[in-house]
Amino acid sequence: MLKGQLPNTDEDLAARPGSPAADDRRGPKKSPMLPLDTPAQVGNEDAQARGRPFSPKPPPPRPRLERALSLDEKGWRKRRFRTSREDLAARNGASPSGGSLQDEAAGTAARSGSPPCLSTSLQEIPTTRRAPGSGGPSSRGNCLSGMISTSLDLLHRDGASAGSTPRLASLLPPRPLPAMEWNVASEALRTANKVDQDHADFQARRQVRLFRAPSSLGPGRPPSPLACDDCSLHSARSAFSLLVPIRTKDVRSRSYLEGSLLASGALMGADELARYFPDRNMALFVATWNMQGQKELPPNLDELLLPAEADFAQDLYVVGVQEGCSDRREWETRLQETLGPHYVMLYSAAHGALYMSVLIRRDLIWFCSEVESSTVTTRIVSQIKTKGALGVSFTFFGTSLLFITSHFTSGDGKVGERLVDYSKTVQGLALPKNVPDTSPYRSDAADVTTRFDGVFWFGDFNFRLSGGRAAVEAILKQDPGASVQALLQHDQLTREMKRGSIFKGFQEPDIHFLPSYKFDIGKDSYDTTSKQRTPSYTDRVMYRSRHRDDICPVKYSSCPGIRTSDHRPVYGLFRVRVRPGRDNIPLAAGKFDRELYLIGIKRRISREIQRQQALKSQHSSAICTVS
Repeated sequence: MLKGQLPNTDEDLAARPGSPAADDRRGPKKSPMLPLDTPAQVGNEDAQARGRPFSPKPPPPRPRLERALSLDEKGWRKRRFRTSREDLAARNGASPSGGSLQDEAAGTAARSGSPPCLSTSLQEIPTTRRAPGSGGPSSRGNCLSGMISTSLDLLHRDGASAGSTPRLASLLPPRPLPAMEWNVASEALRTANKVDQDHADFQARRQVRLFRAPSSLGPGRPPSPLACDDCSLHSARSAFSLLVPIRTKDVRSRSYLEGSLLASGALMGADELARYFPDRNMALFVATWNMQGQKELPPNLDELLLPAEADFAQDLYVVGVQEGCSDRREWETRLQETLGPHYVMLYSAAHGALYMSVLIRRDLIWFCSEVESSTVTTRIVSQIKTKGALGVSFTFFGTSLLFITSHFTSGDGKVGERLVDYSKTVQGLALPKNVPDTSPYRSDAADVTTRFDGVFWFGDFNFRLSGGRAAVEAILKQDPGASVQALLQHDQLTREMKRGSIFKGFQEPDIHFLPSYKFDIGKDSYDTTSKQRTPSYTDRVMYRSRHRDDICPVKYSSCPGIRTSDHRPVYGLFRVRVRPGRDNIPLAAGKFDRELYLIGIKRRISREIQRQQALKSQHSSAICTVS
């Protein structure tokens, strides 16, 4: 039988099934069309046919066919493809239908290993209407023979070699289809519920699960890619997410009540720490301010909490106040209002006129232990709490932190009393209480500062500049850059620290600002009253680290623009190294001052409304006069 022709009769297919040599010897003969849905009966090739190399011959040129002579519409419309449910039900039977034309082509090529099919697709058949008087089914079948004979030849070879039920060759599109990724679903080329077991990548696709690469909120980490399901029709509609996926095995193995005893995989362990702090360094803000008991608060606290030198807000804010205002709640509200909804009040405590407020970024609150506090009164009469110390401690991930704000005895010559205040504080603060010590073998029962990884001690220490007012003013009149170093040579605290009598193991950032005490209220001039107090560095920030280089000072300065007190606020910016921790500690579990948080947000909204109304009234009040 020649290429490009149908077999003459059905007996020809039955007599020599799958024999290419025999088919080539036959000449073209006319016969009724072979039904497309009737499988041909094919068998295995003989040994002589298998050993002979096959060289395909190009088909003869085909005449242009009209639709009336190319396809039996009634017979074609009666063909019914399997539904998705039938495909899934017939998985154990003979080759189910593919989910798409493209998959069918890939499956056929993978099974047979034969050259690409040269058959004509449905899209190549002209759509011209059938002419009246055209021939019947037999004549249409004769004209169709030149179009699908190549497909039947390939069918014979496929069935003979594989020994399975023959199938028609795949239908190829007129032009190449666009390349498709696995994570892209196409409604035109793929259906959601049809699966072809014979497809080359069926086994791989059957095991595909939801996948999302890990991401981090910290800098330098790429965001998570699309969370895609390749087998879903709507997989490409997923949105970007910064949330890190949680593996089911982690959820099963972790005990949220007792916590994991291992640092890796724990809630406060290395994995969570790497998400938020890839470099394991936290930004810390520490400030101290003696408010002199003034009821009036500054109209704006941006200079204090959000200094212009810092490009970004800090992760943790700790503010200590001495001689605080009478309305402590108003002061805390102003702090919350200034920092905004990104921060929450983790803890606040008071000891007489000593206030301490701890605010943290709201997404970091889950990694804090319970916050504990303790107080010490250094006055002889313990009921008078104007002098003393207030300590607050907690563990952040695996790093224990202690913050102490103090108000020591005042007076130029009372250095000894201030040293006693320091000794009472380190011995009297009973911290930690329930939170375990991270390094108990390094702790000293007589010194609270040895029980924590990082300690920040700040407040009004009341150490003065010796030498008298005249000598200090003479130095201040010199070059500001050189005057600071000259003033520190007269500083009482610097001298006592060199002797080792106070703040053992502590350090202080380099001072590059003028003395913070004592100013006339509302002015930049030092004390002009009859007492003529000597300008001094009474307000200081000290730090101590259990591990070397765990605390790095970034900025140490004062706020000359806040003039509501005779003291200027002093603040320090630090980078603190954070280590992974364990879950077997009492956690804060997201506890914060919710009422204060809501009040602060309402204040910000009302302040913005007032500002907009002021601008609107300012524009509307402009009057144009004509003279």
